Amino acid sequence: MRIPRKNQTSHPHRVVVTGLGILTALGQGVAANARGFREGRTAFRTVSLFDASRQRVQKAAEIDLPDTFPVTGLSPRKQARLDRSGRMLILAGLEAWRQSGWEEGASLPIILGTTSGGMPQGEAYYRQATRHPQRLRRQAARVMEYLTQSQGAQLAEALRVDGAITQIANACASGGNAIGHAWEYVRHGRASRVLTGGYDALCHLVFAGFDSLQALSPTTCRPFDRDRDGLALGEGAAVLALESLESARARGSEILGEIVGYGAASDPHNLTQPQPDGNAALATMTAACDTAGVLPSQVDYVNAHGTGTPLNDSAEALAINRWAGDHVRALKVSSTKASVGHLLGGAGAIEAVVCLLALREGWLPPNASTKSPDPLCQFRLLQSPLDAAAQYALSNSFGFGGANASLLFRRWKDAS
Repeated sequence: MRIPRKNQTSHPHRVVVTGLGILTALGQGVAANARGFREGRTAFRTVSLFDASRQRVQKAAEIDLPDTFPVTGLSPRKQARLDRSGRMLILAGLEAWRQSGWEEGASLPIILGTTSGGMPQGEAYYRQATRHPQRLRRQAARVMEYLTQSQGAQLAEALRVDGAITQIANACASGGNAIGHAWEYVRHGRASRVLTGGYDALCHLVFAGFDSLQALSPTTCRPFDRDRDGLALGEGAAVLALESLESARARGSEILGEIVGYGAASDPHNLTQPQPDGNAALATMTAACDTAGVLPSQVDYVNAHGTGTPLNDSAEALAINRWAGDHVRALKVSSTKASVGHLLGGAGAIEAVVCLLALREGWLPPNASTKSPDPLCQFRLLQSPLDAAAQYALSNSFGFGGANASLLFRRWKDAS
């Protein structure tokens, strides 16, 4: 007989979302991003954060951070020292926290995904150390803020929260895995509430790395287009307040949506290339549906990983075709990376928020910029905005090194 671990339940809890926060190049906050994604806007411009003149590509989806920063639990000195990624994460976290109605001083887990973390601080440290080796001002602080857990700790302090902080760095699946991990915490009774999400800021090292791999599009990022030639990078943060249905109802909270499934799998095929037939992608999509007891034919929309690179999109298209089966012609699919770029560790979290907003508000985001869909796409690739009352949405996140994750969302109905 299997004995459940302490603080876990043999009867899984339903996991609902009571708060959302988001920041992308489309704007700050849920309202601005809902408008931008719904209309299929694109937000790319010439990079201004660093000198990209020597790169073959000079464009990305940069964020305009606000000039003023809200009062938080951080001291003025700590707040002034926040790096770009920390500021984005806290702004998204504050929005989700306020919408959830959770009280200050709470003790709950924070689970976040990122790939670059405090990389800009590492860059600043290196530049000063090589150009002015005798100048030590701010170097110790940069070392501390470079550590991967720094932004999570800053968010907790800003919100006056204590509890375990988990940072997941699983390449481009980081945000999706973080939300899936948080979902499992609540589902199995390890916590009644979890704050989760993902974030990444643009930095020169990562930008130059992707450019050196010739993975960046020198033209326009157009996922699933037969003439696609690469991805585009962006930056941003998204945070979700997850809690058990019992907790949300006890507080009389507004429920924004429900997470019903999560799947993860590894693809050992190649460090940077997916297995051509998309076997791991198929496994995650299948696992997410199996967990929820939902058939692929019940899923209305897939927010694809869809980076715009030739190999990724073809493997994912084949995986979606195989997963959907006879339902594939009716299945609606798009990649919102065409609007805000690839947010790396933040991508899965941003796209989770997009799925929840689309289900709640009755629209599906278009695959901006794609003009000639790849013939491999047997599904309906959305090329223009669509109003639709979808019930289920699946979000895919696939990363370098073979990390794969899928999340399944359900539209919330009061009668559920």
